[in-house]
Amino acid sequence: MKQLKAVLIVMLVLSLTPMAFAGTLEEVKARGHILVGVNGGVFGFSMPDDKGEWKGLDVDTAKAFAAAIFGDASKVKFNALTAVQRLPALQSKEIDVLCRNTTQTLTRETTNGLNFVQVNYYDGQGFLVPKKLGVKSAKELGGATVCVLPGTTTELNAADFFRANNLEWKPVVIEQTAELNKAFFAGRCDSLTSDVSQLAAQRSVAPNPDDYMILPEIISKEPLAPVVRHGDDQWFDIINWTMMALIEAEELGITSANVDEMLESTNPSIQRFLGVTPGMGEALGLDEKWAYNAIKQVGNYGEIFARNVGPDTPLALERGLNALWTDGGLMYAAPIR
Repeated sequence: MKQLKAVLIVMLVLSLTPMAFAGTLEEVKARGHILVGVNGGVFGFSMPDDKGEWKGLDVDTAKAFAAAIFGDASKVKFNALTAVQRLPALQSKEIDVLCRNTTQTLTRETTNGLNFVQVNYYDGQGFLVPKKLGVKSAKELGGATVCVLPGTTTELNAADFFRANNLEWKPVVIEQTAELNKAFFAGRCDSLTSDVSQLAAQRSVAPNPDDYMILPEIISKEPLAPVVRHGDDQWFDIINWTMMALIEAEELGITSANVDEMLESTNPSIQRFLGVTPGMGEALGLDEKWAYNAIKQVGNYGEIFARNVGPDTPLALERGLNALWTDGGLMYAAPIR
């Protein structure tokens, strides 16, 4: 009798295991969309337009994930999070992936139990000031009031910079990005510090953009990347390799405009990439057209960069470090094979 009970208990546990340990991909498919945490207040990266439609580089990155998983880039819901809210939201499974200009650090990957995937924007921290302040260097900001978001590497970097240069500073800490920017442009702070891309974004939507300048010093390295939780290797692989695919497509010359034509290519790398030669999709647990769908519906990394933050946008950012490695940048995709 005891043996029979033991067998029944084992059978019960085994029957419940798939439910108890369902992976993120299964949960996402059952729900019908991906839940993505974004900033919500950085023009060019993640912000609703005047019609309420989400736009930006981080938004398009998330849409590529949806296209790879569902074959439909619209299968994503965005959750605007503050810097303080973002990591707990991911840890508590309120979101499936964080795509919110978040810097990869050792502490976040270890203590916080998170995994960063391939970087989608290489950045660095700087300072935005009104030209009337009359400073030309961040080393002239001694005694300045500085607007900064709490709970960020930005706050830590600023403290390190002022301490290293024996300068006093007065941080003005406000949790909401929009409120922080309002405070700066209303004159409550002498300077606003953040990643340079964000400073360019905030300046572009200022009442008088030409009244402000970004000081020349870059005081940190800020590799910004999508983030997932520890413990689900398949989900990490899907998000990581979709990000890689956006870069790889640009390397291979595959765009949203020519991807159908590229299906006829005899290049083995392109055939694998687009699923003409099967295997890559199966390895990820996705359809063989996962990369095709992402590029067809969203575009390659170069296209995403150009339409959201590139030279022909209000941000007017050059590719710089975010150019392909063949063009002197840091964007380099591991081989999809």
